[in-house]
Amino acid sequence: MQILKITYEKAIVLLLAIMLFSSFKAYHKFYVSITKVEYVKEKQAMQFISRIFIDDFEHMLQQRFDESIVLNEGKESEQIQLYVENYLKRKIKVVINGEEKSIQYIGKEYEKDIMYCYYEIPHITEVNTINVTNEVLFDMFDSQQNIVRLKINDTHKTFVLIPEEKTGVLKFN
Repeated sequence: MQILKITYEKAIVLLLAIMLFSSFKAYHKFYVSITKVEYVKEKQAMQFISRIFIDDFEHMLQQRFDESIVLNEGKESEQIQLYVENYLKRKIKVVINGEEKSIQYIGKEYEKDIMYCYYEIPHITEVNTINVTNEVLFDMFDSQQNIVRLKINDTHKTFVLIPEEKTGVLKFN
C-alpha cells in the first residue's frame, strides 16, 4: 500500500511539472482566414467578405513588395490598395456552373486586428455548382487554414482549406 501511495504522489508531481513546463513552450500562432460567400438572388450577385489578420497580410506585403509597408486605414497609398486587390484576385478563384468567374474587388476596412476585404461576382442568375479556391497566405505560412463559409440557395456549407486541399466544391441537384 505504501509503494502505491508513493507512486501516486510521484505521478501527481510529474503531471504538475509537465503542465508547468509546457506553459513555457514557444508561443504557437494560428494562421487562419475566414471568407463568407453568399449568393444574393435579388441582386444576382455572389458576395464575399474575407477576414484576414492584418499582421499576417502586412507581413506578406512587406516580404513581396516593400519592408516599410504598414496597413493603416486612411494612411495607405493607392499602390497598397492595388497590392491587396491584385493579391486577392490571384489567390481566390471561383468557378460557378463550370465557368470561371472574375471577382470584382470593392474595398477593405480594418477593425482591431482584422482586415475585412469585400468583393463580388455580379450577373449570377443561378448556382448549380460552385468551386471556391482560396490560397490566401498559403505561400507565406505552411500551417495557414482558410475557412470558407457558403450560404447559397438556402444551403449552408463550410470548408476548411489547407495548402494540400485548397478548393471546396458544392453541388446542387
